[in-house]
Amino acid sequence: MERIGFVGLGTMGAPMAANLLRAGATLTVWNRTPGRTSALLEMGAVEASSPAAVAARSDVTVVCVSDTPDVEAVMFGPAGIAAGARSGSLVVDCSTISPAATRESGRRLAGGGVGLVDAPVSGGSEGARLGTLTMFVGGMEADVARARPVLEAMGKTITHVGQLGNGQAAKAVNQVIISGTYLGVAEGIVLGIEAGLDPGRLVEALSAGAAQSWVLVNRSGRMIDDRYPLGLRLALHRKDLGIALEMARELGLDLPVAELTAAIEDGLASTGHADEDMSILAHAIRAMRNASPRA
Repeated sequence: MERIGFVGLGTMGAPMAANLLRAGATLTVWNRTPGRTSALLEMGAVEASSPAAVAARSDVTVVCVSDTPDVEAVMFGPAGIAAGARSGSLVVDCSTISPAATRESGRRLAGGGVGLVDAPVSGGSEGARLGTLTMFVGGMEADVARARPVLEAMGKTITHVGQLGNGQAAKAVNQVIISGTYLGVAEGIVLGIEAGLDPGRLVEALSAGAAQSWVLVNRSGRMIDDRYPLGLRLALHRKDLGIALEMARELGLDLPVAELTAAIEDGLASTGHADEDMSILAHAIRAMRNASPRA
């Protein structure tokens, strides 16, 4: 494996970087917020002073930050990756941002002879920790082939979906679909509880039928307990839905389920729940009661 750099060591990035180390990578890391590198340094990583310094030491630099402005900052800001990357090196962006911004970043990096692959991920913090992430990959064939050993150290299902930016578009589709799944599971779980069903047995039964889903298996327990430890932060999913809804507007499409989910998430965020797991949609469903008394 080539020398790898990693920029962005948050909830997803830190365990992804750890899996690169476990795969034997020579790894240089940087994080904007201090204090996130200590465990990785103990595993053998080297800390750099800036994204530019990471790129200068790396053949392939992985980026995993929260939003389009964050990617812009670490790639092209002062002491950004573009300032340190050598011609012939490669950047792999695992952030979830807009397809248009990704393609523009690719054009800017290409001016310095640097390749770009977009590889946004799905699978939550569990997938990042276990190395079982799904990755939607866009970019030139040769760049994707070069990135693949790096991606395989962090994920289980790596699918090349076409040109640069297509990975981001595919991730937007993923976020639209899971918005409906989370909302449907939340409604069903709350309905079952209110109807007096044993929720554990209900989930067992549902999981053996057509209602089975990753969300039902992995998030129904949180919905039942009405406790939502971090997996996929609600604020990040809402940001992702914003990308998908903008894509839909550009294509002249209405996405009613995604729009409803976005509105509910906005309400949850406004009442202090932005940093909890997005399965907190069930908390909002619990609060939606009509005025009619129960029989």
